[in-house]
Amino acid sequence: MAQCPLYDLPADPPELEFDPFLRAALESPPSRIRLPHGEGDCWLVTRYDDVRFVTSDPRFSRDIVGRPTPRMTRHLIPLDRAVSFVDPPEHARVRSVVAPVFGSGAVERLRPRVRALVAELVDGMLAAGPPADVVRYVVSPLPLAVVGELLGVPPEDRTQVRDWASTLLTRASDDAAAERAQQVKAAARQYFRELAELRRSRPARDLMTRMVEEVDAGRIDEEELLALATLIGLNGWHAVRNNVSNMVYLLLTRPELRERLRAEPESVPRAVEELLRWIPHKHGVGQPRIAIEDVEVGGVLVRRGEVVQVSYVAAGRDPSRFPDPDTVDIDRQGPPHLAFGHGPHHCVAPLLARMEAEELLSALLRRLPGLRPAVPAEEIAWQGSVLIRGPVGLPVTW
Repeated sequence: MAQCPLYDLPADPPELEFDPFLRAALESPPSRIRLPHGEGDCWLVTRYDDVRFVTSDPRFSRDIVGRPTPRMTRHLIPLDRAVSFVDPPEHARVRSVVAPVFGSGAVERLRPRVRALVAELVDGMLAAGPPADVVRYVVSPLPLAVVGELLGVPPEDRTQVRDWASTLLTRASDDAAAERAQQVKAAARQYFRELAELRRSRPARDLMTRMVEEVDAGRIDEEELLALATLIGLNGWHAVRNNVSNMVYLLLTRPELRERLRAEPESVPRAVEELLRWIPHKHGVGQPRIAIEDVEVGGVLVRRGEVVQVSYVAAGRDPSRFPDPDTVDIDRQGPPHLAFGHGPHHCVAPLLARMEAEELLSALLRRLPGLRPAVPAEEIAWQGSVLIRGPVGLPVTW
């Protein structure tokens, strides 16, 4: 077998550069910006303390459905009844239906199954032989299988869920792409409606059965179930796939980090936390909030009715909270990052996402000590219009 050439990939490719606009925004109080789509302008909040304030203060509402707000995408991604757009206390009622499934005890009970899935996927890549695309063989299939098993999506339907996520979670380059995204949203909604009906007649030990029971008990309604299922099913694959792809890329390009984690496997969870802080994993900003009364933020007055956007990515590079923020330092001490959000609307499944990343990185470090890139940097394609950045594929050898 021919020996694969040695390739050096840039440690910080352009796709993983911290946005210079956000870097500049960290040097000033909240400022007014205009986003590519939607109506009007909005406030941009970037500093760590200000982001935490806005995302936890009840005077900023996420009840934006039907309001003309500026946004990053041509289309509105979540379903109308999505928990993302509900304020407390109704938000807590809906979220409580699925929260126990993503708690620390439940996630740790799931860890052996995730570890077994990773082992199977790595076995498949090894059997295919080098070079092989680690994203295709391991990184992408893992969260698809995990969220599929958790939610109760049959294996034969999971590639469809993956394809829906790839279409819906984009910025949409034109009106036709935006219309396709809306069609996908309708198709996903109908699919999960049918899956819910199946679980009503044939219960299983999965999250869909649990949600159906909550509907039948009157704690949530059918539309809330569909919005939850769509959110978990699509985001549960998309976000983990792209974030962990970036982490694997960094292991390929930072030999000192790779060797330390191999020598100190107990450091992998700390490395995951630091990479979640450091990786500029999102394009632009997320979901808007609206001030329901006048509020001072970072020394500026946000008036009632004005839209506010926060950048969790920028907050992770705030030098006032993270000294030398552009350095990847797995021994870093300080406040927690905000990669999963903050306040009532923080991500519902951060423990699961962390655990998947830990198990996948640990397996690659343990089983493939000679892991290295199989192509030069210019042959690695990166996600274009998706909201969460990541390489399309990572051909590797070992």
